[in-house]
Amino acid sequence: MKFMKFAAASLLAFSAASALAQTSEPTVGATIYGPEGNVVGTVESIAGGIVTVDTGKHKAPLPADVFGTGEKGPSITATQAQINAMLDEQIAAATAQRDAALVPGAMVHSVSDVMVGTVETVEGDNVVLKLETGPVAMKREHFAVNPAGTLITLFTMDQIQAAAGQAEPAAAS
Repeated sequence: MKFMKFAAASLLAFSAASALAQTSEPTVGATIYGPEGNVVGTVESIAGGIVTVDTGKHKAPLPADVFGTGEKGPSITATQAQINAMLDEQIAAATAQRDAALVPGAMVHSVSDVMVGTVETVEGDNVVLKLETGPVAMKREHFAVNPAGTLITLFTMDQIQAAAGQAEPAAAS
C-alpha cells in the first residue's frame, strides 16, 4: 500500500502548484469532482492525512491537502481518467519489476524485511518458495519489490508458516 500512496502523491504533485485556493478535507462517502465538475469518485476512507477515493476502477490514496471546494462540492485538479491512467502505469511498472525479480534462486524477504528463503521454481502464476523447513507453494501475486529493490513476499514468516501448516499434503502419485 505504501507504493500506492507514493503513486497517488506523484500523480497529484503536478496539481500542487495549481491547487485550489481553499483546501477542504472531504468526508467519508462524499463525491469528489474534477476540474470540470465531472465525478472523480467517492471517498472510501480517511486516515493519516490520506483520503482514499474509489474511482470505480482503483482505490486511489490521495493526500488530504490536494482537495478543495468546487461548485458541486469537494474537488481536485485531476480527472478520474488521469488518476486511473497514472495508477494503471504505476501498477504495470511494479508488476514488471516484480516479474523481473521473481526468478529461481532469488532471495526473498518477508513484508517485515526478514529473510524467508529463495525462489525454487516459477511456473506461470505458481511459485515455490524454498524455506529452511521445506518448500511452500505460493502465487505470483503474493510477491512484490519494495522501494529498496528487495524481492518480498506480502506476508510475514509466521503467516507463511501458518498457511503451509494448513495446506493439504500432496497426494502420492
